[in-house]
Order: sequence, then C-alpha cells, then structure tokens
Amino acid sequence: MTAILLLLHLLGATVWTGGHLVLAVTILPRVLKGKDVAALTWFEQGYERIGMPALVVQIVTGLWLAWQKMPSLALWFSAEGGPVAQLIQAKLVLLGLTALVAAHARLRVIPRLSPATLPLMGWHILAVTLLSVLFVVVGLSFRVRWGV
Repeated sequence: MTAILLLLHLLGATVWTGGHLVLAVTILPRVLKGKDVAALTWFEQGYERIGMPALVVQIVTGLWLAWQKMPSLALWFSAEGGPVAQLIQAKLVLLGLTALVAAHARLRVIPRLSPATLPLMGWHILAVTLLSVLFVVVGLSFRVRWGV
C-alpha cells in the first residue's frame, strides 16, 4: 500500500510542480512581454483541470504517508518527533503558504486580472512555483540524507 501511495504522491508532484515550472519558465515571460491576459487565462483554465486534482491527491497521500511514518499527530508538532517530524512540519508549512498565496491570487488578483496587474500575478506564479519545488526537495529529504 505504501508503494501505491508514494506513486500517487509522486505523480501528483510531477503534475503540480512540472506544470508550474512550465508556466513560470515558458508561458509567464511571453504573457508579461505581450501583456497577454488571454494566454495566461487559457493556460490556467486547461492546467487547473489536471493541476488541482493533482494537488488534492498530493495532500491526501501526503497526510496518509506522514501518518504511516509517524502515527501520532502530537509528535508531528513536537520537537521530540525528531527529523521526521521536522520534515512533516516543513511540508505542512509549505502547504499553508501555498494555500495563502493561491487564495490571495484567486480572491484578489484573478478577479481584477488585466495587463496592469499581470506583474502581480507573475509574482504569485513564481511564489507557488518556488513553493512547489521546495515541496519536492523536502519530500526527497524523507529518503535522502543531504550533506552525508
């Protein structure tokens, strides 16, 4: 069961992080240069159909995998949980930050999206992309010891 959960988690991460990297590196520069709101909207509408379910899969499988590694919620938020608890805490912080950035974009930026507000949306895209890459790094840290 753990292997299936991990596979689903990694597939979700691939879609989520890969999609944001494509958006940030290829789509966003063209959108900003041409002030092309329609191109950004077109990409976002298509990507959301696969990106949001991928994020939900990551959240569900991530919590399940964390529970398998440490079946005590109290230890998740305790210094006594050791390195595994620290990684779980890092993932939860990244999730919270992602939710805040996404909520701000969805409620404040996207409803007013225009050529003038594209740079602000660009910062949101870059923030979520950086957070998604950090998710991958922290996730890999469950399996790999850095600097050893």
